Order: sequence, then structure tokens, then C-alpha cells
Amino acid sequence: MDHSFQDHNYMLNDLGAKREEFFPGTVQQVEQADHHIIFTCDNRVALRLEVVTDSILRYRFATEGAFARDFSYAVEPQRKPAAPSFEFKELTDHYRITTQDLICTISKLGLRVRMLDRSGILLNEDEKGFHWEEHKDYGGDIVKMSKVAKPHEFYYGLGDKANNMNLRGERFENWGADTYGYGKGSDPLYKNINFFMGLHNRNAYGIFFDNTFRSFYDFGRERKDVTSFWAQGGTMDYYFIYGPTLLEVVQKYTLMTGTPELPPLWSLGYHQCKWSYYPEKVVKDLAKGFRKHQIPCDALYLDIDYMEGFRCFTWSKDHFPDPARLVKELKDDGFKTVVIIDPGIKIDPDYWVYQEGVANDYFCRRADGPVYKGTVWPGLCHFPDYTREDVREWWSGLFKGLISEVGVKGVWNDMNEPAVFEIGTFPNDVRHHFDGEPGSHRKAHNIYGMQMARATYDGVKRFSYPDRPFTITRSGYAGVQRYASVWTGDNIASWEHLWLANIQCQRLSISGISFVGSDIGGFIETPDGELYIRWLQLGVFHPFCRTHSSGDHGEQEPWSFGEPFTSLARKFIELRYQLLPYLYTTFWQYTNQGTPMLRPLALLDQNDPECYERMAEFCVGDHLLICPITQAGVDGRVMYLPQGQWYDFWTDKVFMGKQEFWANAPLDKIPMFVRAGAVIPFYPVQQYVGEKDIQEITLHVYYSPATFESIVYEDGGDGYGYEEGQYLEKTFQTATSLTTYSLTQQIKGEGVTLHQTYRVVFHGMPAKTASVMVDEAVIEFEASPDFATLTVVVPSGFKALNLNSAIAAE
Repeated sequence: MDHSFQDHNYMLNDLGAKREEFFPGTVQQVEQADHHIIFTCDNRVALRLEVVTDSILRYRFATEGAFARDFSYAVEPQRKPAAPSFEFKELTDHYRITTQDLICTISKLGLRVRMLDRSGILLNEDEKGFHWEEHKDYGGDIVKMSKVAKPHEFYYGLGDKANNMNLRGERFENWGADTYGYGKGSDPLYKNINFFMGLHNRNAYGIFFDNTFRSFYDFGRERKDVTSFWAQGGTMDYYFIYGPTLLEVVQKYTLMTGTPELPPLWSLGYHQCKWSYYPEKVVKDLAKGFRKHQIPCDALYLDIDYMEGFRCFTWSKDHFPDPARLVKELKDDGFKTVVIIDPGIKIDPDYWVYQEGVANDYFCRRADGPVYKGTVWPGLCHFPDYTREDVREWWSGLFKGLISEVGVKGVWNDMNEPAVFEIGTFPNDVRHHFDGEPGSHRKAHNIYGMQMARATYDGVKRFSYPDRPFTITRSGYAGVQRYASVWTGDNIASWEHLWLANIQCQRLSISGISFVGSDIGGFIETPDGELYIRWLQLGVFHPFCRTHSSGDHGEQEPWSFGEPFTSLARKFIELRYQLLPYLYTTFWQYTNQGTPMLRPLALLDQNDPECYERMAEFCVGDHLLICPITQAGVDGRVMYLPQGQWYDFWTDKVFMGKQEFWANAPLDKIPMFVRAGAVIPFYPVQQYVGEKDIQEITLHVYYSPATFESIVYEDGGDGYGYEEGQYLEKTFQTATSLTTYSLTQQIKGEGVTLHQTYRVVFHGMPAKTASVMVDEAVIEFEASPDFATLTVVVPSGFKALNLNSAIAAE
């Protein structure tokens, strides 16, 4: 037998030097258990195949017969489902594992994997499959996987990559980096999300590579018919996730890696940030500016200058002599205060956080023993090892002063890739505990920011209770969505970066991280009024909505650009506040079902190839489709609507989907469409969440001849009453008969409604309405001259609302 494939191959590296690659041999032993099978080869290479669910299989390889500790920072332990039954069969040259959804075959020679659906359609197959080479510099293995890239196969995901939506033909790297002023094609960036999806022949799957070392992904760049992924250490440990739809793949991946709890409703309002608002008078004037201009805002941010010499958990005595008083005064005017916290702790023997960290040996050390020193904003710093449980517990406790004593409502983690001036990040030899499996920074780098976010979240939650926590992080690994919202980092005030913000936020959302936004207007340099308004038009549809600027280039408050831009900013931020019940419902769907809040067109209709390459258009939730304007000086754009009927939000004109057309969009409009049949809830405009005791909300109902369902979720907007059943889940159904158009409501939950009435506005009615009945009673209505728009006011607990056509009355 020829062992050359089984044992090793010689390849040339990038420098032309010969390197030795190794491969699995021939299977000699098979061990089967309830939910997994272990295949061991004659050269001691082993594969542990775990049947996680009927549609998720996990592959773990060992190169020397022994499997590493089964540990993951990414996978949510509370979500582990019961393993399903499966069928296992040995055939002549391969093994076959069959679940309710999948057929997996594994070759006896080389452990090559093929994945098929139950009808036998090939979904994905290994090319070389698993192989590895020895890491000559650090020891251990460089683990690799190569798979066949089919003609016309499309790839999506990988988090915040600043490139086209389809990853095909590109190569990427995951190694969290402080990328100030990045541009299109910059890589790596801040986040390390090792998840991507493939779409081929209208079937979708996902692969999550759970490896924290520096990793790489090649989607046909080196060889056009091969997709590969590899890491500079650790093990080959990946999950295959079957859809068959892209939406289902994202949902399954997101539930597996965990969803966040519901955020406080105010965190979905508008936020204002700058590097930096100080001293106290500047912050108070900022607050007065919002209320003076009647522009809604819920959160004001303090960047590093609020601290005493950039020392975390301190306040500048000169700039903020009485922070608790200031925070209380802001609260009384409806503002929540959010402060920044970085990982670097200044080396200062008189600084209490430094003293505690040193006394308890909480800081990262070099391989030879000394505590690591790195320079960031405070100067020379030590850095906590967040991969230790006791360090995370200590860090969480540090937030008592900010949250309990001062009254801060949110915390923003920055510089946690981790970033270090001049050298970029920690040296490779810095040591980390890794929760019981000590290793170097090569292993911990990509999860450092996530574990900081985890410790921060635990602390903010502990001291915010009974209110809900709000945290933000710049860096993270898969699963970071459990602990924080994110933004796309230090972008630039340019039209290209507006385009990038749209792509990056969509990509993060379909990579499990929906609570996402960009620095509206750009962080670096200053936008003009047109660019700011176009960016704000996009940003109000992102789950995290914050203007943030570097401050030294000019002002970037919504009124900074004068008229007509101030009025336009007010208009779109008010629209954001009107849409809050819709956005909150969409967030609830995300937390419960893993459904991404932002959905590219490929997730709306993967049977339409026209959707595969689309990048501009996206859906927010189930019913709103947005297409931002990302060029200067234009009053519209060409766009594409997916299948179905869609209403232009501004004109009520109805468009049929599956067509490209010109969408008019002067500066006071963004192309915005509503799915026919949808029910969209609107709040009245508020200057901040909770300003008004809302007695009535508006339901906008968009006529469709087809039966259609919409859901609206409500709870107290803060606190944890919803966990005890104090919520309302309202299902609205629209239906049409020959003579009647009906809207019905079913309510689940034990919550108390916050409003007494609905103002129901029907759009696009095809015929004149003669009468309206609510729960058997005739009520009055208002109609437009053409009867296409009709308005009624009904009790919020109504069950059936019927519009009887004038044709029936005749």
C-alpha cells in the first residue's frame, strides 16, 4: 500500500522552502457511543464525530490519538440540546452516519468527509480534508482543512470583514487588531468570528471553526475550486450546520453560541459620543443642546478624559468634581450616562486598582515570569488576565463605584483586542490561564476582548439590578454577543466608509452579532452635512445607533451642520423613536430564535440568484427593507426588491418584487419599503424612552390580498418581569374575503398593556370602505378622499377588526 498520502506530503511554503504536511492514515478502530463515534487510524490520527442535533455535526481531530480538553469560550453551555438518535453503518471503503436531516460519509482512507441532505444532494465535501504540519517556531500543529468549492458557490459571514458581501475569491485572517482608519479590504480587523456559510444549488450550510489561535480562510483565492481554513495552533475542531436556508443556518449557529438577554429599551434609542466631552460644563451644554433642538437622545458618553490621568474606575477631580451629581442631573433630564473602560491599568503604586491587581497577582506575565508591561493611554500599564475566573470576579466587582454609587448606566470596552501602542498587541510569550489550560498569548489573543466584555457585563449586571445591563465591546470572539453590543471601530468620515458600515453591520448580524452599529458620520475627520444625514439615515436602522467622532476635527452633534441638516437629523431620529416597538420586537426574535436583526437579500430569498450578490439592500426584522444612499450628490439609486409586494414607506406606492428599479431619494428620504400584509407599530415621538406615559400607539397596516401574520412584543422595557411572564406577545393577522378585510389580534403573556388604544392606519385599500366593525360593534372611521388610507381608533385589547367594503353594501 502507498502510504505517501496517509503519512505526509511535501509542499512549498510562501518562501519556496520545502515543508512537510501530514494526513490521516487508514481507519483501524471505531468506537461508538450514544452521541458520538471515534475513528482511529493506523498512524494514531483520530476523529471524534459528535451528532449535536439532526442538522449539526461536530468534527474534532487529534493528531496523536489523544483529544484535548473539550472546552469552548464560544459555545453556550446552557443551550446544549439533547443528542438525537442516528444510524451508523460500515460500508466497503467508508462509513455512513444518517440523521433525520443529513447523511455523512467518512472515508476509511484519509478520513475525508462528504455531507449530503437526506435526498442525497451533495452539500459539502472535503478536498484534502484534514491535514497538518508541525509548527517549527512554537511547537504544536498548524491544523488545516480544505474543502471543494463548487462552481457558483457563494460564501457569507466571518463577522466584520470590510469587503464585499460574498467572500468568494478572497482570503481573510482572524487576529484581532486595532485598525485605526481601516479601509475596504483591510484585514484583519477588530473581531474574530470563525463562522461562515456556503450557498450552492439553493442549499445552505455553515461551518464554525472553534479555534482561538490566529486563523485563516481562503475562499478560492489560491485555488479557485478549493475553500480552506487553518489555524496556527490548537486543534481542528469545527461544526457543520445544515439549513437548508441561510436564515436557519444563522439561527442555529446563533443559538449554539448564545444570544444576549433583552436590552433595556433606552439602549435602542439614539446615543451621542465624542472623544471627548469634558469638562462637566461641556456635557451639560450637550444635554441642553438636545433638549433645546428637540432632537431625541437617550445616552451620552464619556471617553477616556473623564478619568484621572486615564486611570480606569477613577474620575478627574478637575473635569468632574462631583460625578454622582452630574449623572443624577442628566438622568433627571432623560439622559443615561455611558463611560469607557479600557483593559490597561496604569502602573502607579498610589492607584488602588493597580494595588489590588498586584497584591493578588491578577495581571498577565511574560513567559519568564515578569508581569507584562505595555504602553497605552495612561502610559505603562499592566493588563488583567481575563481568562481567570477569579480575575473576572475581581474585575466585575470594580464596577460598584461607577454603577451603584455614581449611577452610570452603561459601560463601553475599548482597546481590548488587546491594543498596545507601537507594537500592536501583547508579545506572543505573554501567558494566560485559559480557565485551567494555561497557554501563550497566541492561544488567548482572539478571546481576550471577549473575556473582558464578559467580566464587564457580569459587573454591570450585578450592580445595575433590578435594571438590565448595557455594555459595548470593540473586540470579541464567536459568542461575544452574549455579553455586549458592538460597533465597527475607528472608521473615517467618507462615502466609502458609509458603504462599508452597511456591509459590515449586515455581515456581523448574520454572524450571530445583531446588536451592532457604526460610528455615525465617521470617527476620523469630519463629514459634511450631506454625508452625515445619509449616514444617520442608515444608522437609525441599525440596532446600535450612535454618533461618535474623534472631536479634534470639528463638531458632530446632529445640529452641528446647520439647516436644513438639523431638521433632517431630527426627522430621522424621531423616526427611530417611532419604530422602537418594532425594533424591540425584532430584538426579542433575535434573543429567542437567533434570528438576525439585519438580513441581506440572500437570506430573504435564496431561490433568487439575483439576491446572492446584493449588498446595499437589507431587511430590518421581518417587514422593513432599507437601501441606503452611499454616493454624494444623488437623489436616488437603482435597487432591487426581493419576491413579494412592497409599499414605498413615503408614498404608499406598491411595487412588485423580483425587479430592479430606480428609487427616488432626495436628501429628506431613504429608500424604505414595507412588506405587504405587515403590521408595523409606531410610538409617538419622545425626547427619550419613558418621557411620556404612552396611552396610544399607532398600527400601520399594509393591505395584501394574502393572509399575513405580524408579531409585536411588549414588556416593561427594563427589569426582569418578563422572565416571570410579565410580557405581551401580540399576533396580528390580516386576511381578505370577497367583502371584508380583517385584522385580528391574539395575545399571550401576563403583562399589563402600557396603552389603552390603538390608532390603526390602513394603507393601500383597494376599494371604498362602507363600515368598520370592532368585536361586533360598528365604529366611526376616517378615510382619505380616495379611500386608500383609512384610520380608526380601537381598544388595545380588541380581537377582531373588520373593514366591510362598499361593494358588499350595494
